[in-house]
Amino acid sequence: MTTATPLDFATVDLATVDLGDASYFADGPPHELFRRMREEEPVHWSPARNWATTPGFWSITRPEDIRTVSLDWKTFSSEAGGAALSNDEIFLAFQRSGIIGMDPPRHDRLKGLFQRGFTPKRVADHEPMIRGIVRRKLDEIEGMGTIDIVEDFTPGIVARVFGSLVSYGPELDENMSQVASFAFNAIAAGEDMDEAVQEWVVWLVKSALALVNERRENPCDDLVSALLEAEIDGERLNTAEIIAIIAILITGGNDSTRSVFAGGLYELLRHPDQFQALVDDPEKIPTAIEELLRLHPAFAHFARTATKDVELGGKTIKRGDKVVLWYPSANMDEATHPCPHALDIERCPEHQTFGAGGRHFCLGAALARLQLKILFEETLARYPEMTLAGDVEWMASPVTPGLSHLPVRLGPAHRS
Repeated sequence: MTTATPLDFATVDLATVDLGDASYFADGPPHELFRRMREEEPVHWSPARNWATTPGFWSITRPEDIRTVSLDWKTFSSEAGGAALSNDEIFLAFQRSGIIGMDPPRHDRLKGLFQRGFTPKRVADHEPMIRGIVRRKLDEIEGMGTIDIVEDFTPGIVARVFGSLVSYGPELDENMSQVASFAFNAIAAGEDMDEAVQEWVVWLVKSALALVNERRENPCDDLVSALLEAEIDGERLNTAEIIAIIAILITGGNDSTRSVFAGGLYELLRHPDQFQALVDDPEKIPTAIEELLRLHPAFAHFARTATKDVELGGKTIKRGDKVVLWYPSANMDEATHPCPHALDIERCPEHQTFGAGGRHFCLGAALARLQLKILFEETLARYPEMTLAGDVEWMASPVTPGLSHLPVRLGPAHRS
């Protein structure tokens, strides 16, 4: 995938803009460009010049339009063309095997069965496990002085949380983390599924199949066993559906939690007064997390495909056109969020980080919020004098535009 020379987003002719170009995201989401698009051309065509499998797409940047698309699955389908920009056939088949690439009635059936096995109580019951994993990782980095949060801290935590949820051993953590970052991001960033990516996907499917077969023979108190037991009107999930759920949780869940935590911590370290406010009063952390989710959504977009010709924002979207919902733009809408670029840990905003409503609202939102709550509580309590230790770097990705490097100086460790 090639990238173009960075543009001056304040002056660029919007007719030349191609939001499939990763260089636009070299410094994170292009918020100035999104602002202009919301004001001047909220439904915008990008030619997707660098995407071999995608002929172009419509960008939707206003929150009200994103919500309209999200709520109308009959007109804007997740199943017809998948939820990603790439039209790679293997990747599309992978999406359609799970919730992310389904429309009703298949989606509603699978979602209902998933929710039977992934109840709010079951999520809450994992708090001691998650807190223990975070504390052990904090113990490991003690005395290191300066670390990179993205490389040295969060990957091991998130991989082990998911390992504990589905009962795979720590020996698989590194591979699961790699497959999440490599396979998902490589495909979703517009590259054809080459042999290396296919090998990772095959490894993930085989590993998930082994977990399902093991839990079918030896059930225990984990997510896989709960999914095997979930039942509605005598109907249960089949093996392929459970494998797809595991794969989506591992790939999407790995990237999302660590991306939001890194972005949120960076935001707090840039505003020491608000960092200190959370150190002094950890009860404010759940509210602060909503603001950090608004400012740093893990995924920049998901896509839909028009099933018929339709008018939106003064433009005619043709049947078969791909429509891309840009959540960072919605979260920075001035009409919804006064002073949207300012961090306000007491704002408690509505945001579209987990989607804009409808059937595809993120099923892992409760688990993500719980993990983030524990990560911030434990990290700020252990290292209340943490500071930035250098410049950050961004992923330069139109899919997952989070931080790739966040160097911090830990400061003295505090133990309660």
